[in-house]
Amino acid sequence: MTKNAMRRALLAGSIFAGCVTLGVSAQAQEVSFARKTVTIYIGNTSGGSYDLYGRVVARYIGKHLPGAPTVVATNMPGAGTLVAANYIYKIAPKDGTAIGIVTETLALEQATANPAVQFDAAKFNWVGRIASSNNIHLQWHTARTQSVDDAKKYETPVAAAGAGNISEIVPKLLNATIGTKFKVISGFPASAEGMLAMERGEVEGTATSWAAVRTGKQQWLAEKKVKIILQDVPERSAELPDVPALGELGDTEGDRQLLRLYASGGAIGRAFIAPPAVPAPIMKSLQDGFMAMTKDPEMIAEMKKANLDLEPLGPEKLAEEVRKTLATPEAVTKRAREILSR
Repeated sequence: MTKNAMRRALLAGSIFAGCVTLGVSAQAQEVSFARKTVTIYIGNTSGGSYDLYGRVVARYIGKHLPGAPTVVATNMPGAGTLVAANYIYKIAPKDGTAIGIVTETLALEQATANPAVQFDAAKFNWVGRIASSNNIHLQWHTARTQSVDDAKKYETPVAAAGAGNISEIVPKLLNATIGTKFKVISGFPASAEGMLAMERGEVEGTATSWAAVRTGKQQWLAEKKVKIILQDVPERSAELPDVPALGELGDTEGDRQLLRLYASGGAIGRAFIAPPAVPAPIMKSLQDGFMAMTKDPEMIAEMKKANLDLEPLGPEKLAEEVRKTLATPEAVTKRAREILSR
């Protein structure tokens, strides 16, 4: 064989090998969830907004994923949803078949050294957000405390769902900053149990999401069984214009900075996470399927009927919010740790 012929043969072999490699690579990029079951882990018990949104997503996301997998929702409450967050981070399969909905303060719990945290929030994969959130603090109509100012005068027992939950964090912060006298009764699995305890008279108040009350406790609102005394947002919601916002409280700039930090979690809202190290093609399929789901006419109709908000946000923006939270100045997180005894 001549030198030219050998060169042509080697070149042809290289081209063939390259085509084979490209073919294998293309096949490796194909993602299918066919004959698989995707589990959505909900960090709270049933009855709250985490559960409501988690189950809506479970009903609709499957048909927007390649291979149309079966999707099931399971509750995994504990430690203000951090039990579920730790499970997703450390144990759940990293093949796209496990996603979860957990506390919107995920990164803040890490930044303030919550001892229940066993994850690095920056390493979670974000699937997408279905809605922002507005957590509210409410008092039963027979309670002596019917406003934040009343809570400065009277000891006010409130139900709380663990150290990673707003229902425990915000009352403690308010006690330390503006002088309220909330008595935090911890250990309730989630907001549903806290609301039941309030209704039974075991406590005077609790915290939950406005969405959960607006959709699941309409009779309470109609009969004025509860008084909403605070909303955990930077500025008052248009739906609750007469209810003070957490972001407007505080007598000093340091206090306001600390309270605004905890008022900012609504941007994460009811968002869904996946474990670290999920392969990029699988993660993209989950993210694309999630965002396609938010445009599904059937899902939109169901959410409107249930009076649930739909405010989608993509994974890049969610990851950016986490980075901002983790970059909170040490002076602010140190103060939070001191107040929360962490």
